[in-house]
Amino acid sequence: QLQASGGGLVQPGGSLRLSCTASGGTIDRSSVAWFRQTPGNERRFVAAVRWRNSIAEYADSVKGRFTLSRDNAKNTAYLQMNNLKPEDTAIYYCAASIMSTTSPRAHAWGSWGQGTQVTVSS
Repeated sequence: QLQASGGGLVQPGGSLRLSCTASGGTIDRSSVAWFRQTPGNERRFVAAVRWRNSIAEYADSVKGRFTLSRDNAKNTAYLQMNNLKPEDTAIYYCAASIMSTTSPRAHAWGSWGQGTQVTVSS
């Protein structure tokens, strides 16, 4: 199971770090992804990293601002979000897969955590 946390209210230009902790499994043997969803819309890809390496892929809208990393000792993956914009407001979900993948398609990911709300507003 995955547990996402770290969301909150932040002003434009601010930063947040989301965490995704795995229980009953190991992050180091899983590909990990973050998606986000706004009301009435499908979950959209934010970032992902294969379990085989630490090279992450990002949606164009977050490149240069967001960084996905993992701490295998803590069984946790992180999404560092800098220079946040109002359009980043969404519920953020972490996902994992035993496959080596960075697919931007939500149905490619087998395990999901509950969402954490991120609100960017002045």
